[in-house]
Amino acid sequence: MTTTQTDDNFTALPDEHALDATVVALEEHGFSVEVVDDLDAALAAVLARIPHDTSVTLAETGIADAINDGGPYDSARNAMFALDFATQAQEMKAIGGQPDYALGSVHAVTRDGTLVIASASGSQLASYAWGAANVIFVVGAQKLVSSLEAAHRRIYQHSLKLEDARAIAAYGQHSQVGKILEIHQELPGRIHIVLVREAVGF
Repeated sequence: MTTTQTDDNFTALPDEHALDATVVALEEHGFSVEVVDDLDAALAAVLARIPHDTSVTLAETGIADAINDGGPYDSARNAMFALDFATQAQEMKAIGGQPDYALGSVHAVTRDGTLVIASASGSQLASYAWGAANVIFVVGAQKLVSSLEAAHRRIYQHSLKLEDARAIAAYGQHSQVGKILEIHQELPGRIHIVLVREAVGF
């Protein structure tokens, strides 16, 4: 068994002052924020915000089962996977790019209120940036960083290493950072952040 070594600075939880200051900065940039204690509370917070029978897509947040496994939601992921990528790629993009709700996470949140998300293909970024009517990010507090430079270091020195190991185990191939989305400002009400006081994701 092998382990992936990453920088401990990118897994440390912030103190209350840093967390509170980041929440204020996020709200000043148009994001709504609620702080919860653990992943169970995050799941409840997310599901409470999504009306039934809406189209939903999500990345890895640990909430996939509640959306994709026969619940009262119209899973965009399931609709996409029912199509043939070789012949219906554009239809898949249309479904995934414009859901009612997009759920996911970010790789870093800067102290001055910028969200930073990396992706190998960019498949989820269009819905986060503009396509989805509503976006909900579940974010572990260990992802709070001091600056945009630190956010990029976190992506390459921490998140990519862990995602690469996961991709090799799951798919037998390496991951990469193909695209990075920075969200500096948003129209109030579109993006909601569920900030978890414990470590969630990488």
